[in-house]
Amino acid sequence: MIYPVTVFGDPVLRKKAVPITEDFKDLKGFIENMFETMYTSDGVGLAAPQVGQSVRIFVLDTTTDEEDEPAGIKRAFINPEIVEKYGDEWSMNEGCLSVPEIREDVLRPESVVLKYHDENLVEHEETFNGFTARVIQHEYDHLEGIMFVDYLNPLKKRILKSKLLAISKGKVIPKYRIKIPGK
Repeated sequence: MIYPVTVFGDPVLRKKAVPITEDFKDLKGFIENMFETMYTSDGVGLAAPQVGQSVRIFVLDTTTDEEDEPAGIKRAFINPEIVEKYGDEWSMNEGCLSVPEIREDVLRPESVVLKYHDENLVEHEETFNGFTARVIQHEYDHLEGIMFVDYLNPLKKRILKSKLLAISKGKVIPKYRIKIPGK
């Protein structure tokens, strides 16, 4: 099932997501649907709040990024917790399925240590680098109610204000289905 992507302005994107419990209904099906939604929307990552669910899970697939060292990954991260961010901050032009048609440069540390559970609820702790670390930090932010536009300087935010308002009113036409706030 392909979910509509919740766009900027919806309160679910600003809430801190709650942990997933063992009794979460059809977790594997939810994960499959999140991957399907992400691929249909041409994304490399997708967090549950972006499909209207305020729970702590995100999926990503960075296997197509040729510059990522080592090779990218395809994985679901359940109840993740950032243990540490380190390394030089580097800038990259980021976009977000919940903020269609806007891309901006964002500084993020080059590495992240993440504790998380996999689809079978087995706990892991791993270090990720490069593009994969960036996507993890971006998706993790969604679980904390943070969006990439929050990292922009005040002038840039002011310049984008009308575009963000238009997105929140559904005055945008991405190539994927969206859920407009309040509708």
